[in-house]
Amino acid sequence: MTATIETATSGSRLATVAERFLARPGSAPVAWHVIDGPTPYPEALAMMEARVAEIASGTAPETVILLEHPPLYTAGTGARAEDLVDSTRFPVFAAGRGGEYTYHGPGQRVAYVLLDLKRRREDVRAYVAALEAWIIATLGEFQIKGERREDRVGVWVRRRERPTLTDGSIAEDKIAAIGIRVRRWVTFHGISLNVDPDLEHFSGIVPCGVRGHGVTSLADLGVFASMPEVDGLLRRQFEAVFGRTEDAAR
Repeated sequence: MTATIETATSGSRLATVAERFLARPGSAPVAWHVIDGPTPYPEALAMMEARVAEIASGTAPETVILLEHPPLYTAGTGARAEDLVDSTRFPVFAAGRGGEYTYHGPGQRVAYVLLDLKRRREDVRAYVAALEAWIIATLGEFQIKGERREDRVGVWVRRRERPTLTDGSIAEDKIAAIGIRVRRWVTFHGISLNVDPDLEHFSGIVPCGVRGHGVTSLADLGVFASMPEVDGLLRRQFEAVFGRTEDAAR
């Protein structure tokens, strides 16, 4: 089946002033760290824990870590046992973030966003809205219209080529997930954007506890982009929403 992409207008590719989540003047740039190859989940958790403690103590800059994981499921603090459809397929990790079950694996760009809200705004709701704006703006670079939903976390795309749902509404798929945690006003965990993962791997869970909707990716929508290309656009749109970045020290 050929996907019909609902294209974004040029205006949707830029965050609005209200959606920007800038640090106070004089703050250091956000360290931008890209890790090549699959990163085991426990290693990523340990990395985040250490950096969050350093950010909270003022000894390290705010940081974004971009990586991929081997195939695995993570359980947020709101995960329900019935939403883990196949507990033996891939390893399952308790994530400690908000939300429910999600999948991570090759072809999915995970961005762990470690920001000090005391340098920005102590407003978690506004922070989540800024993460959504970042994803939506990045999708707009590919002429894909990502949308928010008040009753569903994440970013969604409409699938007009599919039959309508039983209530007559347009079918929708999730293309990006959001799950965060905040400690001492420093954020961790973050977002995952489906670039070209194996979408069948999501069938072992009810993603984010949402039934009746599917999961999609850039590739599934006919957009074949390399991970470095996606990273470059993520960085450009991150800077539009959150401010300056610099390459992390090796």
